[in-house]
Amino acid sequence: MTEKLYYENAYTRMFSAKVVKADNDENGLYVVLDRTAFYPTGGGQPCDKGRLNESLVERVEEVNGEIRHYLSSPLARETGVKGTIDWTRRFDYMQQHAGQHILSAAFEELHHIETIGFHLGKEFVTIDLNIEKLDEEVVRSAELLANQIIFENRTIEPRFIDAEEVATLPLRKLPTVQENIRVVIIDNFDYNGCGGTHPLQTGEIGQIKVVTWERHKQKVRLTFVCGHRALHEMNKKQSLLAQSAHVLKCNEQDVPVKIETLVQSQRELEKALQIAQGKLLEVEAQELIHSHHTNIISVAFQQRTMQEIQQLAMNITSTEEEAVVLFVIEDGERLQLLCACGKQVDHSMNDLVKEVLPLIDGKGGGNKTSARGGGIARISSDELLTNLRSQLMS
Repeated sequence: MTEKLYYENAYTRMFSAKVVKADNDENGLYVVLDRTAFYPTGGGQPCDKGRLNESLVERVEEVNGEIRHYLSSPLARETGVKGTIDWTRRFDYMQQHAGQHILSAAFEELHHIETIGFHLGKEFVTIDLNIEKLDEEVVRSAELLANQIIFENRTIEPRFIDAEEVATLPLRKLPTVQENIRVVIIDNFDYNGCGGTHPLQTGEIGQIKVVTWERHKQKVRLTFVCGHRALHEMNKKQSLLAQSAHVLKCNEQDVPVKIETLVQSQRELEKALQIAQGKLLEVEAQELIHSHHTNIISVAFQQRTMQEIQQLAMNITSTEEEAVVLFVIEDGERLQLLCACGKQVDHSMNDLVKEVLPLIDGKGGGNKTSARGGGIARISSDELLTNLRSQLMS
C-alpha cells in the first residue's frame, strides 16, 4: 500500500519516493510509488498534478487499490524520484472543497436544506440542493453565515475514526464504509465524512461568493466560488461594471437604470422600424403589381429573408385575388422559393413547389394558397423561376 502523505499533511509540496511499479493501461503510462503526496481523483475533488523528476504527472487515479500516477514520459521501476505538487492547483481545490462543506452546512443549519450533489470544476463549484425553489433571502443568509464561519478562522480537523466513534458525532451524512472512516470537522459547526484535502483553518478559504442558482432536475443547482476564485470573479465583474459605466457615461450605481432606459428605447425603435418596414413592403408590393403586365408576378431576390418575401407575397395576393406570386431567394449556394396565390386562383401552390424541388435537391411544402421550400443552388434563380412558370402554365 502506498503511504498517503496528503493525509498526513495536506501542505506537503515536495517529497521523495521510490517507483514500485511501472506499467501502462488504457489511460497511458503510469507508476505506483511507495509513498505519495499526489491526491488521486475522488470524492468530488479532482486529482493533483505536478512532476516526478522531469516527467509531468498528468493525472492521478486510484485503481484496484493502487494510486496510479500517469506520466508524460516513462520512469523505470526502483527509480528514486522527487515529487513536486502543483501547489496553486492543490490549494485552490482545498479552498473550494472546504468552502463547499461550510456552505452546505449553512444551508442545512439555517433552512434544513440538504446537499445531494457536489461538483468541483475548473472555474466554478456547484452543489445540488434538495429543494425545488430558492429565493434571494435564503441564499444570502446561508452565504452570510458561511462567510462568518470563515472570518472566525475556526479549526478544520480531518481525521480517521472507527465505527463506534461515528455514533458519537453529529455527521451531516452517515459514511458508506465501515472502516478507514475519514471525517472533516469544522470546529463546533460541521461534521462530515470526506476523503479530500482541506486547509487547517477556515480563514484560509478567504471568502465564499454565490454566483447564481437555477432549477435542475426538480432540484436547485447553486454555483459559487471561494478564495482566489472569488477574488477573480469579483475583479472581473467590477471591471465589467466600470466599463459599462464608462460606455453609458454614468456612475456605476446608475448603470441598471441607464440600461433599463436604453432597453425600453430600443424596444420602441424596433416597433417603429417594424411599422416602417411594413409600409415599405406595401409600397414594394404595389410597384411589383404595376410593373408586371400579367397575373404571374415572378422575382429573383438576392439575400433577402423568407419573412420579408412572405409578407410581400401576402400584400400582393390579399389585394390581387387572381395573382400568382413566384419568388426565389438566392443566397450563396442555397436557393429558397415561395409560391403564393390569391383566393380566385384554381391551382395548388403546394403541388407547384413539390414539382420543382427535385431540381435543387430541396425540401418543403405548404398548402393550396402558399408553399415554400429550399435546397442547393444546382441551377440559377432565373432557371428555377422559368421552371416554376412552365409548371404553372402546364
